[in-house]
Amino acid sequence: MRDIGVIFRREMSAYFQSPIAYIFIVVFLLLTGGFYTNGFFLAGVADMRDFFGTLPLYLLFFIPALTMRLWAEDQRIGTFELLMTLPMRPIHIVLGKYLASLAFFCIALAGTLTIPLSLIWIGDPDLGAIFCGYVGSVLLGALFLAVGIFVSGLFKDQIAAFVLALLACSLFVLAGTQFFVAIMDGWIPGLGSILSQAFAVSTHFEGIQRGVLGTSDIVFFLSFSTAFLILNTYSLEGRKY
Repeated sequence: MRDIGVIFRREMSAYFQSPIAYIFIVVFLLLTGGFYTNGFFLAGVADMRDFFGTLPLYLLFFIPALTMRLWAEDQRIGTFELLMTLPMRPIHIVLGKYLASLAFFCIALAGTLTIPLSLIWIGDPDLGAIFCGYVGSVLLGALFLAVGIFVSGLFKDQIAAFVLALLACSLFVLAGTQFFVAIMDGWIPGLGSILSQAFAVSTHFEGIQRGVLGTSDIVFFLSFSTAFLILNTYSLEGRKY
């Protein structure tokens, strides 16, 4: 746990010692809050379904931007080899970096809590659905972060890490669309349906978004997040030895 804490503090310090963290948070809040507020005044309904419904699209771009530097920057400036020679287990280094990025994401997401507070002040929103929506948002962010940190470990170039992480996360989102299912089924009958059931985040996120926090949905996000963290650890161990 001490090793994880060391890496965690190192990464959190790296975030807030550069303007990138503040730019990320400001842009994230302006986009998510701005578009929701515009739709809220048009609809006149005190709920956050539109906010959580569009959040996966924002995370498709923001999460890869957040994770692209986690390993790629270390490889670019030469500190990757130093990290690998430290008396730390690779899994501890991975977890330290991952938890730091997750904590930073949660800080950015916490900035949107002004929205439910405003809804409470002006109306009577379903607080249970809002709570579940935030839980689902954290789980979705955790999955995309795990994908992003794994992809970042494969490249020295941050742009390549961003693009590949964006594509990988997009597959989880697109897997739930009829367009994707139809194309896959056109190539191999039944393939699209199988992939949709196995990888579509929309199926699980939409249930949580409606206020239903099912065990299967939580297991889906946690299992895939764990799988990508394990893959990242194995890829690092292969380089270490």
